[in-house]
Amino acid sequence: MPDIANILFLDIETVSGKPNFDSLGDDLKALWTIKANQLARGQTEPLTEEEVAEAYTEKAGIFAEFGKIVCISVGVVHRDKAEKKLKIRLKSFASENEAELLQGFSQMVFKYYNDPNKFGFCGHNAKEFDIPYICRRLIINRLPLPAPFDLSGKKPWETKHIIDTMDMWSFGDRKNFTSLKLLAGVLGFPSPKDDIDGSQVGRVYWEDKDLRRISFYCEKDVLATTQLYLRYKLMPLLEEDQVVHVDGED
Repeated sequence: MPDIANILFLDIETVSGKPNFDSLGDDLKALWTIKANQLARGQTEPLTEEEVAEAYTEKAGIFAEFGKIVCISVGVVHRDKAEKKLKIRLKSFASENEAELLQGFSQMVFKYYNDPNKFGFCGHNAKEFDIPYICRRLIINRLPLPAPFDLSGKKPWETKHIIDTMDMWSFGDRKNFTSLKLLAGVLGFPSPKDDIDGSQVGRVYWEDKDLRRISFYCEKDVLATTQLYLRYKLMPLLEEDQVVHVDGED
């Protein structure tokens, strides 16, 4: 596992591709109707149009084929030699234009983190959600995959640079799903979910149009993931004065 200074901690926030089901074209309406009925396993009757529309609002954002990324937040840990302690710099790529934010994120990876033998990428449930979602949306937007994200056909030992804090907690239990909020409570560091939660991101984006709030929320998840990683490594947690939020191109 790479040194913590060579790990890019990350989290993404996603929403439905359109504000609501009625905004979709006929082809995507038909395809989402099929998907929504597949998700409603155990229901004997097909979903009504109203139920299909409701399912779109609630669930489309978690599927890369029907959703989009509105924010990717990252955290970079470095050693402050003067103060002799770790610090983290948090930054968000957020935009209504998904291709724009993906390009910004990818350019950073290409420039600074493109060697999977040296650098790692860490997120909570990153192997099952964040990384595949980013890769799929890059392809949909016709953008190249950075080398660390070109995972198709790779063997498990060739993807060790993808570090998943939820996978670390599973200890081999493949049925395990433990939320970041629960682990924060159990392991004694601040919960990231004190403003909004994932179920509210779509509303904050489409109705409130508040990308800044979403970015702040996403950065909290990155910080919590970093704290969780530090807990696993029996290292001291980061204090408030060790956290720096970076705006713009800095």
